[in-house]
Amino acid sequence: MGSAKTLSAGLMGLLFTAATQAQVNLPPAAISPPPSPSAFLRGEVRAQLTPTRYTTLGAEISARVGRLPVAEGERFKAGTLLVQFDCSMQRAQLDRARAELSASEQTFKANLQLQKLNSVGKLDLELSRAAVQKAKADVSLGTALVQKCEIRAPFAGRVVEQKVREEQVVQPGQPLLEILDDTSLELEFIAPSSWLSWVAPGQAFEVRIDETGKTYAAQFTRIGARVDPVSQTVKIAGRITGQHAELMAGMSGVVRVTQTPSSPRDSGGDKAKGSK
Repeated sequence: MGSAKTLSAGLMGLLFTAATQAQVNLPPAAISPPPSPSAFLRGEVRAQLTPTRYTTLGAEISARVGRLPVAEGERFKAGTLLVQFDCSMQRAQLDRARAELSASEQTFKANLQLQKLNSVGKLDLELSRAAVQKAKADVSLGTALVQKCEIRAPFAGRVVEQKVREEQVVQPGQPLLEILDDTSLELEFIAPSSWLSWVAPGQAFEVRIDETGKTYAAQFTRIGARVDPVSQTVKIAGRITGQHAELMAGMSGVVRVTQTPSSPRDSGGDKAKGSK
């Protein structure tokens, strides 16, 4: 019985050894090779089209909205009237300030004539001079307020959203219109920080936009100033070459990079070595 147990244990050991050798000595073709660096560089990252110039226009005075000449989605040129307030009160205050300025100037001129005749004191003359300066300041203030009764476009673009309506009374600082310049769009995306070893501004790549289903040639324009230490990513910006009327801000797509690690930066070093 003891010999039977010994024989059984020996058979189990032989079977375990054979199975172990079969696992260790698998042919190389049966093991999946790790991805190469160039395959990673050809990976795809998501990108979004963003305008280089955009802003939200706000009210600087308290007034009633009189007109909003440009509707949402419409285009406008630089200097186009976008918001017009009802500023009847501000204009009335400006007219009053101008009238007070005229009266104070007449008083000051009369005091100058009386000074020549020694018929006015020095204090009265200086007070009339100060009244003129105060009136001029009031006119300047009133003029500045009236100028804020109209808001004109700082650049050419489109109206994204109207945040107020006509006849609505607004307060200083209240958002009125959201506008953007859709003639100059930029691609923004987050890429692995390993791209910093080869990517450079001016380098070409491609981007396929989901909404249009088309692939566009593009170039890297800017590289972020900081690497995120947690995700090991960096922000990169690019620009689609040429003009394409179908593109709009907010569209997104896939960046396709086919650049190999040996260029463009390494190629510059090789050229430098060859020149030596």
